[in-house]
Amino acid sequence: MKSLPNFLTISRIFLSVFLLFFLLHSDLLLPDWVDKSWVNYFACLIFCIASITDFFDGYIARNFKLESTFGAVFDPLADKMLILSAFIGLLLVGKANAWAVFIILSREFFITGLRVVVASAKSSHNSDFAKNSSPNSAKDSKDTNKAGEHIKASNLGKYKTGVQITAIAFLLAGIFPGGEVLLWLATFITVYSGADYTIKYYKAIS
Repeated sequence: MKSLPNFLTISRIFLSVFLLFFLLHSDLLLPDWVDKSWVNYFACLIFCIASITDFFDGYIARNFKLESTFGAVFDPLADKMLILSAFIGLLLVGKANAWAVFIILSREFFITGLRVVVASAKSSHNSDFAKNSSPNSAKDSKDTNKAGEHIKASNLGKYKTGVQITAIAFLLAGIFPGGEVLLWLATFITVYSGADYTIKYYKAIS
């Protein structure tokens, strides 16, 4: 039970890789007697199972006090891998608009990089503050902590993820034009939430 959240996180990483491989090479994985139209449903099923593990690993870890450093690092990484694999796969098989995918993935990489900067700076400032406490180091540490809290506080990220997952599921299942509409809605929310995170970060450190 103790390692279940981590197992679910690892399984999501493997499912992400498998999803991409399946989308690109379904002809190698499915027997000849399987109708090719079922590829959409199999791909959607793989993605949905992977998405469900995202809910359960966090739920189990929080409610049963099983949080770990591994989970804190690899859970968000697994989430990004799933979204990345799905969008790249959809793009390569011609089921997603290239511009929408490019915008979404650019935002994800940018915000992930920004969070890494915040986390690194926060760790560095806290370490310096502990070694050599001063008014300036206290202010720097407070500003960095404040920036990290602001970036994590918004619910826009949750809405963004929800719309992205729904759009991907629709596109994988071949539901048109619903999938295309949801993709552009996800693009808008993704850009908006990214701008929101960035503005709050710079306001917090200014």
